[in-house]
This record gives sequence, C-alpha cells and structure tokens, in this order.
Amino acid sequence: MSFQNDMLAQCTGFEWDEGNTQKNWEKHEVAWEECEEIFFNQPLIVAQDLAHSLDEPRLYALGKTDRHRRLFIAFTIREKRVRVISARDMTAKESRKYRRHERS
Repeated sequence: MSFQNDMLAQCTGFEWDEGNTQKNWEKHEVAWEECEEIFFNQPLIVAQDLAHSLDEPRLYALGKTDRHRRLFIAFTIREKRVRVISARDMTAKESRKYRRHERS
C-alpha cells in the first residue's frame, strides 16, 4: 500500500467547504456526492500534487463515480478527513492513464 493510500485508509470522513462545493458544481457540474463516490470505487489512483503543496500537502485522485463518470479530484487531508479542493472530469491523458489501471 502506498503512503497516500495509507493516509486515506486512516480517514474517517469528508470535510466540505461550501465555496468549493458550489464552485465545483458551477464550473464542472460535479456534485459533492460524486466526489465522495470515487473514494469507494476501484481502481482509485492517488498521488501527491507537489506543484500545489506549498501551504499544506495536496493530493489528487483519479477515480470513477457509481455511474462510471471519470473524475479528477484535488484534495488534502485535514484531521483525518478528506477535504476536496476541486473536482472535474478527467482530461484525455488522465483517462488513458486510468484505463490502464482498470485493465490490470
């Protein structure tokens, strides 16, 4: 298990910021429920987002919703809770990477 997945395994829930929730819906039509779903579906690809980890460690996840929508989620972990920063559909490149994990 990777360090990132170990951190996720210790999480007890989600923390939501109303501004980010609204922004994700307005810009990308991603509902907060969809964001949560990807963390419970496989495969889930999690990696560090070093470019955006200036103030706190940031991670990103590639995953799919219960309806198989493929999402990119930028998030951090605060006090054992996942805090979603942004959510959008995967780009073509991210989707290709994700498909490779679906087949393995």
